[in-house]
Amino acid sequence: MRRKNRDSKFIIYQVLYIFVITVLALKGADLDLKEVISKDKAISKSVRDSLMVVIDSLYAHGRKFEIKVDPNVIVENEVLKEKLLSLNKQLADIKPPENNIRPPMDQKTTINEQTVLQSPISITQTFLQNTWNIAKNTGNVQAAVYDPNNMNNPIVVIPPNQEKKFDLKNENQVILKFGNQQQTINVLPMHPPEIRIDRSTTKMNASTIYVQDLQRITDFNVTIKYARTDQLKITYTGPISVSGPYKNNNGDLVYNVSLKLALTYQRFQDWLDRYGNNRDASGRYKTNFFFTAVDEKSKANVVIGDSFYFTDFDK
Repeated sequence: MRRKNRDSKFIIYQVLYIFVITVLALKGADLDLKEVISKDKAISKSVRDSLMVVIDSLYAHGRKFEIKVDPNVIVENEVLKEKLLSLNKQLADIKPPENNIRPPMDQKTTINEQTVLQSPISITQTFLQNTWNIAKNTGNVQAAVYDPNNMNNPIVVIPPNQEKKFDLKNENQVILKFGNQQQTINVLPMHPPEIRIDRSTTKMNASTIYVQDLQRITDFNVTIKYARTDQLKITYTGPISVSGPYKNNNGDLVYNVSLKLALTYQRFQDWLDRYGNNRDASGRYKTNFFFTAVDEKSKANVVIGDSFYFTDFDK
């Protein structure tokens, strides 16, 4: 029985020794000999005795009882502490200064007057001399067109997202001003009107051609192509009947032309008395007609004609 008590005391001392080692591992060598806990919270002697009985019982049944302390606990805590300090320092370095924080995307910003603006007039825009032109302002600033020889008075002022119609004369260039910028735009000369005459019947290919037949049908189609057909004055001469104009799919002016030489045989004889010598190499009678197109602004004009051929008045 005495031996069993000695073994129990040895186990208690061993447990206390392990406890002291644990405190040293966690707190370091600086031990304070003051009370660890208050007496009212300390374990009573009866509880301690009960604990010894339990430990004795464990050893009697061959159970091992050990308290292990991980020697790396303090080291690991120190490593984690260093990592936290490093992360905090990196976050402080990344955080931008308050005065450099950008405003929200939906906040309106004032446009600097020196901002380079894109031209509000399309690069495919064409201006023509001696006619009306249309300029479309696709920008968000006002644009104005000037004659280089008169930069005080604009030819036209175009508000943002609008278009304006204006006239140009003989300017070779105009100046477009928008914001604090400007650009030069070339002004192209108008091409002369183009008149094309196409025969629309095969009757004049026969050996015998009658005036009455040519007066009942359309013999020619006259097409006039021009950039500004609205400022053309069209005239025609000759013994012809003309209907039109109407516009084709390309916006060109088209006229239908028929012969109007003589309504009666006697009138045909009168014509022969005056113009009967007008014949081609094959002996057919011939009469001419002409179309003239004049641009009333630029005064450009074109004259073109064709001929009717016939052999008799009627069958």
